[in-house]
Amino acid sequence: MDRMETPVSAADLDEGYRRATLRLIPFLVFLFILAWIDRVNVGFAKLQMLSDLKFSEAVYGFGAGIFFLGYFLFEVPSNLLLEKIGARRTLARITILWGLASMSLAWVQSEWAFYAIRFLIGVFEAGFFPGVVLYLTYWFPSARRSKINGLFMTSFAVAGVIGGPLAGIIMGTMGGRLGLANWQWLFILEGIPSVLAGFAVLRFLPDRPTEAGWLSKPVAATMEARVAEEGRQAGKEASFSAALRDGRVWLCALIYFCIVSGNATIAFWTPSIIKEIGVRDPIAIGFLAAIPFVAGTIAMVWNGAHSDRTGERRLHCAVAGLVAAAGLAATAALIGQATLALASLTVAAVGILAAFPVFWSLPQTFLAGTAAAGAIAAINSIGNLAGFLAPYTVGLSTQYTGSSSNGLYFVAGLELLAAILTFGFARWREGAARLAPKTA
Repeated sequence: MDRMETPVSAADLDEGYRRATLRLIPFLVFLFILAWIDRVNVGFAKLQMLSDLKFSEAVYGFGAGIFFLGYFLFEVPSNLLLEKIGARRTLARITILWGLASMSLAWVQSEWAFYAIRFLIGVFEAGFFPGVVLYLTYWFPSARRSKINGLFMTSFAVAGVIGGPLAGIIMGTMGGRLGLANWQWLFILEGIPSVLAGFAVLRFLPDRPTEAGWLSKPVAATMEARVAEEGRQAGKEASFSAALRDGRVWLCALIYFCIVSGNATIAFWTPSIIKEIGVRDPIAIGFLAAIPFVAGTIAMVWNGAHSDRTGERRLHCAVAGLVAAAGLAATAALIGQATLALASLTVAAVGILAAFPVFWSLPQTFLAGTAAAGAIAAINSIGNLAGFLAPYTVGLSTQYTGSSSNGLYFVAGLELLAAILTFGFARWREGAARLAPKTA
């Protein structure tokens, strides 16, 4: 890199990262909260929507999960486009369109319309999460990323904390107003903020440090230079086509598939599980549904920060997977005992959410540039197919056995597999690195 005229001290650089964290992370968390609420509020709408529209549990499970098929098909193109045109325009487009699609669910009358709109929400939201993961690599070097990822990914948990009570209040108070059912109001009132937030993205989100008016030019240039220098390090793949031939990418995709299965399960089925253990009032369900996500928020931040302090990634992710598997299995076994089942579900949420920020440090150890843009999206899109499989499996279990227990045991097995694969990641990574294609 060119030698800069104004030297940047370590203190100045730390201050730059602090400013970037305070300016970017709360806004990105807010956006993801909106995305998550619009993605999973169908789980609360289900409490009344199914009886109003005469949908079966399997129809709900398929509709909840088909979101991830649209997500899968359009995620890689979206992230490659972000690399070309920037995060600001990409994230604005994504946010406005998913908000409009979510609002349209209020007027669904048939199974096929339900499937089609849920699929479109997946298409429109595709690229948001991996886009943010990629976007943060433009600002923060690898040594800071588990903590930064953890701070951003608290949005998973905070969305559950906010979304549950909010959905419960809307469902409990808005039914019948202006001739609309409570679940129709849920989709309308939770979709409007996303549309407005998309226009805020265009105004407030800088694409890279050198475009941020709140950073000094020397600090911004140094931040970009640090990231660029890491991308040129030996052993990091920069070609997307070569990355797709690297077995490490596919191992990461399989691990992520297993982790996401648990996340989708607690997102879409926590309200129903709480109802199944004996709670009937929508407002009470909403507030109780927040408990697992409060615990998960704390675990996510702690695990990411501790991983950065120690420099260890693999065990932090694998142990979280074991905790998730144990919690889901215990929830399945104790589904008839309200207090114990909710406590077990909370343990599951702790393990599931704690795994996310550390997991995303694994592929970034061997990817850079366009390879990172495409492969992060590929890993996320393939992993999120579990968001289709897991809700549908739990739905089938509930429909044919009268209980979600068998479906929960299946998802617990996937979390256990995630832990086993992550335990072996370091040794497998070394072997794959020797076999991976080399690029000039």
